[in-house]
Amino acid sequence: MREHGWLNWAMHLGFYLLLAASASRLVSRHGMDPRTVASLAVCGLLAVVYAAGVVLWGDLGRGRLVWLGAVIAVWLVLVVLAPSFSWCAVPLLFLCLRLLRPRGFVVATAALTLVVIAAQLKIAQEVDPSLILAPIGVATMTAVIFWELQRESAARQRLIDDLISTRGTLADSRHRTGVLEERERLAREIHDTLAQGLTSMGILLQAADRMWAADPERAHAHVRRAATAAAENLDEARRFVRDLQPSGLEGVPLPEALARLCHGSGHDTGPAVRFRQEGEGYPLAPEVQAALLRVAQGALANVRDHSGAETAMVTLSYLDGEITLDVFDDGAGFAEPAPAPGRGYGLRAMRDRLAEVAGSLAVESVPGEGTAVAARVPAGGALAAPLPAREARAESPDAAAGGTEGR
Repeated sequence: MREHGWLNWAMHLGFYLLLAASASRLVSRHGMDPRTVASLAVCGLLAVVYAAGVVLWGDLGRGRLVWLGAVIAVWLVLVVLAPSFSWCAVPLLFLCLRLLRPRGFVVATAALTLVVIAAQLKIAQEVDPSLILAPIGVATMTAVIFWELQRESAARQRLIDDLISTRGTLADSRHRTGVLEERERLAREIHDTLAQGLTSMGILLQAADRMWAADPERAHAHVRRAATAAAENLDEARRFVRDLQPSGLEGVPLPEALARLCHGSGHDTGPAVRFRQEGEGYPLAPEVQAALLRVAQGALANVRDHSGAETAMVTLSYLDGEITLDVFDDGAGFAEPAPAPGRGYGLRAMRDRLAEVAGSLAVESVPGEGTAVAARVPAGGALAAPLPAREARAESPDAAAGGTEGR
C-alpha cells in the first residue's frame, strides 16, 4: 500500500513540535531540577530513536515493529517522569495505524488513551470529567480520521492497480486486433496477387499443354506468358511483404495502370477486355489508387474464372467529389452470389479494401445478361490535374465482375 507522504511528514513534524512544547512547559513550570533534567534526557533519547526510524524506514522492513515498540517504551518512561508529554500519543496513533493490523491498532489506541488519561489526572489539581472524556474524544476522532485516510488510500491503490491491469488487457487486445487486421490484409494481398496470378499461369500452362503438339508456336507463347506472369507475381509478393503499393502503380497514374491490366494479360482463353476513362483525371491518394486497382483485379478474376463472358468493360470515371470504377461483363450472370468451393474471398476482399478508403461496392447481376460491379470512393480535396483519357482493348480472361466467386 502506498502511503500519504505529506501526511507522514506532517505527523513527524507534529511529533517534534509536541515534544518541544511539552519540554518548554516542563522547564517553565519546574525549572532545571534533577527530575526536569532527567525528563529532558529521556526526551532527547526519544527524539533520537524516533528520528532513526524515520531515516532508516526503507531499510527496517519487519524491524519497524521493533522500532515502534522502542518508541512507545521510551515515551512511556517519559510520561511517567513528565506527564505533560502524554499528548505525543496523537502522532504515535498514526504510527500504530501504519504498522499494526486492525485488531492491534484498536488495542494500541485504547492503551495510549488510558496512558493519556492517567497522565492528565496526575497533573490536574482537581478531577474533572473532561480529563477523561477529552482524551477519549481526541483518540476516537484521530483514529477514525486516520483509518478513513488509510481506507481511501487502499481503495485508490486498488483502483490504480485495476487501471494498470485494464491498460495491460487493452494493450493485449489491441495487439491481437492488429494481428488479425494484418492477417486480413495479407489474405487480401495473397488473393489479389498470388492466387490470381497462379490461376492465370495454370490456365496458360494447361492451354500450352493441349496445343503442344498441334501448334507448338502458340504453346511456346503461352509458356512465355506464364513465365512473365510468374515474374510479375514474384515482384508483387516482394512488394506487399514490404507493404508497398501495387507494382502496377509504380511510376504511372491509375488510368494507365488499369489500361495495362486490361491489355497486358490478354490471351486466347478468356474474354476481350476494354478500358475507358471518363472525365478529366485528378490526383488521388496512393491508398485510393491501390484499392481501385485491386478491385479491378478481383472483378476481372471473377469473370475469367466463372462468367463465361465474351467481352468485358472497365470504366474509370472522375466525377465531382468521387471517383467510380465500373466493371461490366456479358457473361452468364447469377441470381444470388454464391462462392465457388474453396474460394469466395473476392467480394469480401473488395469491400474491405474500399471500406479502408471510405468507399463502397455495389454488385448487380441478371442471369443470362451479365454482371456489373461498381466501386465508389470519395475523391476528397484532390486538386484537379487533367490526365489523358485512355481506351484499350485486349483478348484477356481478366474481365469485370462476371461469375459468382466471392461476389
